[in-house]
Amino acid sequence: MKLDNGHMTRRSFLAASAAAAATGWVRAEAPASRVAIARCDTYGRGLHESLALLLDQLGGAARLVRGKTVTLKINLTGSPTMRMGVTPAEKAQYTHPAVAGSLVRLFGDAGARRVQIVEGCFSSDEPLEEFLLAAGWDPAPWLTLAPQVLLENTNTLGSGRRYARFLTPRGGHLFPGFDLNHVYADCDILVSVAKLKEHATCGVTLGMKNMFGATPLTIYGDYAGKDEPDESGARSGRVAVMHRGLRPPSRSAPQPKEGGTPRDDKRRMPRIVADLAAALPVHLTVIDGIDTMAGGEGPWIPGCRPVHPGLLIAGLNPVCTDAVAAACMGFDPMASRGTPPFERCDSFLELAEQLAVGTRDLRRIEVTGLPVEKAVFRFRA
Repeated sequence: MKLDNGHMTRRSFLAASAAAAATGWVRAEAPASRVAIARCDTYGRGLHESLALLLDQLGGAARLVRGKTVTLKINLTGSPTMRMGVTPAEKAQYTHPAVAGSLVRLFGDAGARRVQIVEGCFSSDEPLEEFLLAAGWDPAPWLTLAPQVLLENTNTLGSGRRYARFLTPRGGHLFPGFDLNHVYADCDILVSVAKLKEHATCGVTLGMKNMFGATPLTIYGDYAGKDEPDESGARSGRVAVMHRGLRPPSRSAPQPKEGGTPRDDKRRMPRIVADLAAALPVHLTVIDGIDTMAGGEGPWIPGCRPVHPGLLIAGLNPVCTDAVAAACMGFDPMASRGTPPFERCDSFLELAEQLAVGTRDLRRIEVTGLPVEKAVFRFRA
């Protein structure tokens, strides 16, 4: 079954991706899709109207979510104790809670049956609501904004009975598939709610890089189980398995193609991001660029600083949306390794385009709302 906007539901995609992996099928040309940009200077009253306008320009929230289960993947990179000076995390590295709450309300009003708010919380196996409280957020109001609202930390098996497998078309660049928390399969619509930021390893971190946090630490963490997921091993990072390739994920999961692959995280991580984008379809990307940070993805990066682009960006294809967002940051989305923002890393935009996830060519992408040239906020001098 396909949605009116041409996107498959999650359940039908799983069957189709398995068939594609078996036959080696891939699209001849990466698809293009509309992206909307809005000027928004505050997380106050104007935020909800701006997000509603963006969704209307993409065909309307009801067309996307009515009667469906929606999974909202937010971004909570780093510990709640990490702060860039006196700047709150939600105005630097975290997705702002007002953006998440407004989207839940919009989806509830549009007829969503259930909304699942999820994140692989930084080095944590505690419930998502506990992590949010530690960050100074009260998630209780979210629970009233749609008929059913659930929260889940996807670092572990959580409330599920088994992990869900997602296969990468044609085997991917590095990972032929991923085993993820059940919420990514038990939904019809997946939404990546990201922050507009640079990234020390991947150049920029936008909607596609946000999904890296979907990989459970029980399988892909430094202390993941050797043969099977270890539900007690979630208090770690993903450096050994993902960044450096020093050890494989749990053997129960699809194994990476390590033969001849450099252990350089600036080559590995862009490939993992692209493989995830191909294996795990994102139906809507919303990028929070109202208040954010430049110079890196978190306050642990030397020289980072707070910035106020005053932008919201949304689109139905993750590559197209990230390409437009990169352009709004003052970068060329067609850039390859050696050119900003990919001076030292491969471009995950280029790698995802090679997997036919979407195009990064602005000439093929329809932009509505604020034109790109009027939205540019240069993250570098």
